[in-house]
Amino acid sequence: MTGEISMEGQVERVSFENAETGFRVVKVAVDGQRILQTVVGAFPRVTPGARVRVRGEVVQDPRYGEQIRATSVTEILPTTIEGIEKYLGSGLVKGVGPVYAKRIVEAFGADTLRVLEEAPARLAEVQGVGDKRRAAIVDAWREQRGLREVMVFLQSHGAPASLAARIYKRYGDRALVVLSTDPYRLAIDVWGIGFRTADLLATRLGLPRDSEARFCAGILQVLRDQGDLGHTYTLLEGVVRMTLALLESEDAWRVEDAVSLLERERQVVVDARGGNVQDARIAAAGVHRAEDRLARRLAELTRRTLAHLARANEAVRRFEAGAGVALAPEQQAAVLSAAAEGLVVVTGGPGVGKTTLVRAILHLFEAADIGVKLAAPTGRAAKRLAEATGRGAVTLHRLLEFDPKTAQFKRDRNNPIAAGAVIVDETSMVDVYMADALLQAVPDAARLILVGDVDQLPSVGPGAVLHDVLASGVVPSVRLTRIFRQAEESLIVTNAHRINRGELPLGREEGAEGLPSDFFVVKRSDPARAAELVEELVLRRIPRRFGLDPVRDVQVLVPMHKGLLGVVALNRALQAALNPAGRPLHRGEATFREGDKVMQLRNDYEKGVYNGDVGVVSRVDPDEDMLWARFDADGAEVAYDGAEMDELALAYACTVHKSQGSEYPAVVVALLSTHRVMLSKNLLYTAITRGKRLVVLVTDDRAIPLALAEARRGVRRTALLDRLLERVDVAGNTPLPEPGPMG
Repeated sequence: MTGEISMEGQVERVSFENAETGFRVVKVAVDGQRILQTVVGAFPRVTPGARVRVRGEVVQDPRYGEQIRATSVTEILPTTIEGIEKYLGSGLVKGVGPVYAKRIVEAFGADTLRVLEEAPARLAEVQGVGDKRRAAIVDAWREQRGLREVMVFLQSHGAPASLAARIYKRYGDRALVVLSTDPYRLAIDVWGIGFRTADLLATRLGLPRDSEARFCAGILQVLRDQGDLGHTYTLLEGVVRMTLALLESEDAWRVEDAVSLLERERQVVVDARGGNVQDARIAAAGVHRAEDRLARRLAELTRRTLAHLARANEAVRRFEAGAGVALAPEQQAAVLSAAAEGLVVVTGGPGVGKTTLVRAILHLFEAADIGVKLAAPTGRAAKRLAEATGRGAVTLHRLLEFDPKTAQFKRDRNNPIAAGAVIVDETSMVDVYMADALLQAVPDAARLILVGDVDQLPSVGPGAVLHDVLASGVVPSVRLTRIFRQAEESLIVTNAHRINRGELPLGREEGAEGLPSDFFVVKRSDPARAAELVEELVLRRIPRRFGLDPVRDVQVLVPMHKGLLGVVALNRALQAALNPAGRPLHRGEATFREGDKVMQLRNDYEKGVYNGDVGVVSRVDPDEDMLWARFDADGAEVAYDGAEMDELALAYACTVHKSQGSEYPAVVVALLSTHRVMLSKNLLYTAITRGKRLVVLVTDDRAIPLALAEARRGVRRTALLDRLLERVDVAGNTPLPEPGPMG
């Protein structure tokens, strides 16, 4: 039997499915045939008991024999009682297994599916189905129906059916309307869907390639891409050039017209500084508003006059006596600044006493009976702050009481943080959006202390907030520089400061003696041999010599995702070596195992887990396509269902950027000259300062000099510095300096 065919039958079992690609192998009982027919191809999910109409081509697979390679698989709802019961009990509808499927079908017979669709309140007639279960079944039925409609729509237009879950989760019952009328919205609204996928769908729907909608979407994608690189604006020339490249067009005038349209629709802001249109800055409206509000609020907080805290010098002496320390002059100056000012920024590298200073400022505020809130951008950073101070500390999201239902913070100008002082650590990680939200929520009468290391990598999100605030010179600030004696004995600390000065790090090379044993340099020039060494260090050398757990205590850091010495390849190798026997769950090209170390890749406010959080897979259920991860040893399990697993990645190795705000007992940093496009001084500095007890640097002769080259330091295009100086100048506090380079 060969050629094109069309047939109907009942799905008996699903032999294989890849939720990422939509590829499936199912066995179908074809009407009038005794032998089950194998159907293969990319098509929407079907379940045992479902009746389907299949169109496709009969092929002879050399290994599996005769198959139908499907061009389309369309579900036809079952009509027999047996088929309906099998259909409902297959796991298609959450909350309905074989037992409840049998009860429901016994109650309604052949009318079961009509009842679910038209009269779901009648489920109350079924034994054991209370109000809570009935509501869950109704919601699951509606979601499954909507999800299937989206999958069929995508498949019919040549788009990956596996995107359906994300699209339906974002738009709900409006998904088909958005898909059919404005497919370019997907690139902006739905995580994991880029412009090219949306553009493909729009083309299949017949939208012309020179449409205004396409050019507007291209511009917004360019601005989003630039935001991912940390920029808060892009010059018009750059927007035109990058949009034309993305759209494969030569019509620059169309881009300029689309910019004007987006400006009228208030989706972008055009700032033609000095009246020169060609030098105009183009910013996405959201980041522009956040940056402008942030500048206004910083200027307001700087101009405030708060009562000077009495007996500050006495509080310093009492703290020194109680803690058994002697504050350096610059630390004392910072405490006195906190006593006199409403806003203070403290920066400094490792070993200069930032933690001791925070404790001293805490002592000062508590002695003055001021209620203090401590916070940091990530859960790990907040936990470190709490351990260092002996006080409770929370994430900024929790401090600002983020509401996942509204995607808004409950704390704002109208409902400020209930505290007389707020101390925020790891401020270098805070982007313009979070900084804006934080400062709006700080009470007018409260003190704000921002602590961070300006020499680290800037925030993952857009902006360079800590850098710009310090560069403005209008916010009271203290830079700690003195390295304390205990820290001087650490090569990790010594090398961090050497790197900041542009000097090569010192290290004990293989077999070398005479230097502290917390920083080692091991030379490898070949990426394959370097990758083998990284695995050897994690699996055997470090655990054997230092007694550290290879999963819990050792973190591999690299600059890039791809390549032999990239995150993806190293994670696969380390997973195979460290956790080969954990129960697996396959998700596209990824495999998660029980016991795997994993990282959250994006903020998920509903689950309460955030970009960069690291946890362990506690259990998996391949049949339900679910896994659970625990991000705190004593915390609750977090469930991931289907496409939600795309938010997770293995974390035995991660990028240096993703490690910000975290510290590990030991880090293995692999930096080779093959990483040259990513190498920079602050990347190297950030990487080695993640290690508390041990740093092993795997490198070659050229990589570190490349990283230290001043010309390789990336500069972000941000407007905060200019806006802050303009605001303060208007207030008459300081003259506006001559404009500097825009970067």
